[in-house]
Amino acid sequence: MEMFNKYCFIGCEDNFEESKLVIFGAPFDGTCTFRPGSRFAPYKIRIDSYGLETYSPYFNRDLLDYKIHDAGDIDIPFGNTISTLKKIKDFSKTIINNNKKPLMIGGEHLVTLPVVEALYEKYSDLILLHFDAHTDLRDDYMGEVLSHSTVIKKIWNFLGDNRIFQFGIRSGLREEFEWAEKEGHTFINKFNYDKLKDVVNLIKDKPVYVTIDLDILDPSVFPGTGTPEPGGISFNDMINILKTIDSLNIIGADIVELAPDYDPTGVSTAVASKVLRELILILANKK
Repeated sequence: MEMFNKYCFIGCEDNFEESKLVIFGAPFDGTCTFRPGSRFAPYKIRIDSYGLETYSPYFNRDLLDYKIHDAGDIDIPFGNTISTLKKIKDFSKTIINNNKKPLMIGGEHLVTLPVVEALYEKYSDLILLHFDAHTDLRDDYMGEVLSHSTVIKKIWNFLGDNRIFQFGIRSGLREEFEWAEKEGHTFINKFNYDKLKDVVNLIKDKPVYVTIDLDILDPSVFPGTGTPEPGGISFNDMINILKTIDSLNIIGADIVELAPDYDPTGVSTAVASKVLRELILILANKK
């Protein structure tokens, strides 16, 4: 697997063999339905991480206290969605088969699909926690079944009912909400995350994958995304979410949908980098 590793996330410079957590980038935005550019997120996030400290006062943990490997970015064949997803799944399986946890930097949200597929092969009782502005439950987008608008529906196809919990959702087709809510296929916490603690108590020690579409944040906080959706959460809300899920058995995670060039101030990239630091510290702290 060809990887590019000129830059790595601050404090994540340990080698693959001794690390429990492996970070990698998936710079793909080939099915973006509005504003492309999330392919540049992994590169920009890594550079911006050097404006952070390795220590998090939110969790009282330091990246330097853990063995963490940043593997760089997967070498993406732009224009070939199927090949891209296969490469992501293959590298995810390499991480998982070596008893390590994957933490992916997207890219658009479709890149979540192959990582969850790889983990599901090992963890048949896998739970998905999905933080996003959008339902992502379409069957297709303009006839395309592989899309960042269909990713959660594709995951449901193999996870099934009572395994997907969605938070912050405030946009989607009426049919998507009806399919989730009236038919009971996924749990949707619309607009916020006020039911998250109840879900955490319900999940207990089951294996959990966490996917964070950063457009869950309000555009006033995070304008640098391909599909900005007003009415989102604050950065402090995001920290509260991360603190709430810290007790779970999280075996993999990702952050997706930063499109850094739409925010020339750099604030969105700074926010993404800090969210990623906290997420790294949650996963690295697991046994």
